[in-house]
Amino acid sequence: MEEFRRAYSRLCQERGAEPQEAVLRQLQEPRRGQLDLATQTLATDTCEALGQLLQSQTLFTELVLRDCMLSEEGARLLLQGLCSNSVVRLLDLKGNNLCAVGAEALGKLLKQNKSIQSLTLEWNNLGAWEEAFATFCAGLGANSNLRQLDLRNNQVTHRGAEELALALKSNTSLQQLDLRWNNLGLLGGRALVSCLPSNRTLCRLELAGNNIPGDVLRAVEQAMDHNQDRQAAFRESQVRTHVLSKEVRSLQEEKSKQFMDLMETIDKQREEIARSSRNNAARVGQLQDALNERHSIINALKAKLQMTEAALVLSEQKTQDLGDRLAAADQERLSLSQKQAKERRLEQQEAAERESKLLKDMSAAHEKGVLLRSQVDELERKVKSQQEQLFEARQELTNTSAELKLRAVQAEERLDLERKRFKQSLADSEQLRVREVELMTCHLEESQRALQERVQRLESTRLALEEQQRLVHLEEKLRLLTQARDEAQSACLQQKQAVAEAQARASQLSLQVDSLQRRLEDLQQTLSSKDQEKVAEVNRVRVELQEQMGRLQTELTAQEGLREKVAALERQLKVISNDHREALLDKESENASLREKLRLKEAEITRIYEDQAQRASVLQNAVLSYVQGAPLRTLSPHK
Repeated sequence: MEEFRRAYSRLCQERGAEPQEAVLRQLQEPRRGQLDLATQTLATDTCEALGQLLQSQTLFTELVLRDCMLSEEGARLLLQGLCSNSVVRLLDLKGNNLCAVGAEALGKLLKQNKSIQSLTLEWNNLGAWEEAFATFCAGLGANSNLRQLDLRNNQVTHRGAEELALALKSNTSLQQLDLRWNNLGLLGGRALVSCLPSNRTLCRLELAGNNIPGDVLRAVEQAMDHNQDRQAAFRESQVRTHVLSKEVRSLQEEKSKQFMDLMETIDKQREEIARSSRNNAARVGQLQDALNERHSIINALKAKLQMTEAALVLSEQKTQDLGDRLAAADQERLSLSQKQAKERRLEQQEAAERESKLLKDMSAAHEKGVLLRSQVDELERKVKSQQEQLFEARQELTNTSAELKLRAVQAEERLDLERKRFKQSLADSEQLRVREVELMTCHLEESQRALQERVQRLESTRLALEEQQRLVHLEEKLRLLTQARDEAQSACLQQKQAVAEAQARASQLSLQVDSLQRRLEDLQQTLSSKDQEKVAEVNRVRVELQEQMGRLQTELTAQEGLREKVAALERQLKVISNDHREALLDKESENASLREKLRLKEAEITRIYEDQAQRASVLQNAVLSYVQGAPLRTLSPHK
């Protein structure tokens, strides 16, 4: 706040003007969030400085400038600064005699400002300038934030009312409009009535003291009641819609939570399936690697076996070659038996040694082949057992994958079921909400029709009471006016008598001038004193007249208070009439139920009477038949 005060002083000094002490005092002791400069005469430089400071200030939400005697230029500069303000919510400009320039500046303010919600313009002259007031109404029509507007005692005519009606057709935020004590007349009232069907937000429109007929005022009041009922119904529907939306959101959150839990369960199952499949794949890979190693070992053994077989074939070929050689040696031995006996024996020994050696090699190779065959058989048995283990692992893997697939299918079926159940619950909640909204709309329409009928029934009684109150008010006003007129006439008669007495004294003095020349100076002094007394008397009369005017003004304010009391009494009368009507309706319902009970009792009594009459007639017929039949039996012959 001190910074704002220093900035104000600095701006005034820059413009070559002294800061006003009254403004500085108010800035030293401000109220919280309010700048109250009421009844302080603000100069143009002060208005310019305040307007420049209010462009960006964030301290004040309420600005009170009533009875500040603002000039046209000062008001323009101040309102121009408020156009870019985004904090001020309340602006009070009562009693500043704003005219054309002020009305145009206010229209610009309403177009550009987005924060002001309450605007008080009482006791100004905005309506006396039609074009400027049209600019003001255009700004009002473009505004979307103003809630309350006070235009009392602004000399608004029927043309101004037409401009206001055009603005109200496009305005969607104004809720209270006070137009009391203007000059709207019949045409202005009709113009306002014609715009009310297009406006659904205006709930209070004050038109007292505008010479508007009663039927137009009743139409305005009926439109206001209709807007109030609509606003109440709208608020109630908003509350119910909010409650229903909360319930729907809670259901959606619950269902989404269940859905997320189910999805988490499915994801966990899928992770378990993937983990088990990875483990099985790792086991199959290990078994496949072991099988490949076994295959490589078997292939190596087969290669060794082939090598041994080849060596065995080679040794057999060598044995065959040796046998051929032995045969050749036998032939040579037979041919050279004699010559080479010694050599043959040696060769036979060598051949026998070689043959034994070859036999030994053949037996060793055969034993080695048998051993290799046994190893191959053992390896084949191991391969078969590993193949059986691999087949069992594959079978276990297929069973596990089938089981996991079955679990996945079951989880998907459960997920689909939960989705269908969630959709069904959403559809049911939506149908329930739509049904409740339809029931609420039907209930609101029925209550609206009942209220309209009740308002129409109350209209006649209210009109009679208004006429009676108006007559009483007019009689009281006439009585006060006649009393004031009598007092003024008596004062005028007293003045005339005083003047006549003074004139008589002056004529007497003029006749005695010749004889009383010696006392001329004294008489002149006497005349001067009398003139002074006359002036004093006139001043006294003027003071009395001013006092009478003050009393009349106080009486007018008292009449305004009485009008407000009458409005409060009318509202109380409405409440009492509503209570009385409800009590009458209750009594009528009780009377109807009592009449229905009385009717049932009468019907029961008539039925009892009819039964008794029927029984009496039957008894009478029986007696008559008995009486008539008895003589006949006595006269008939015996058989």
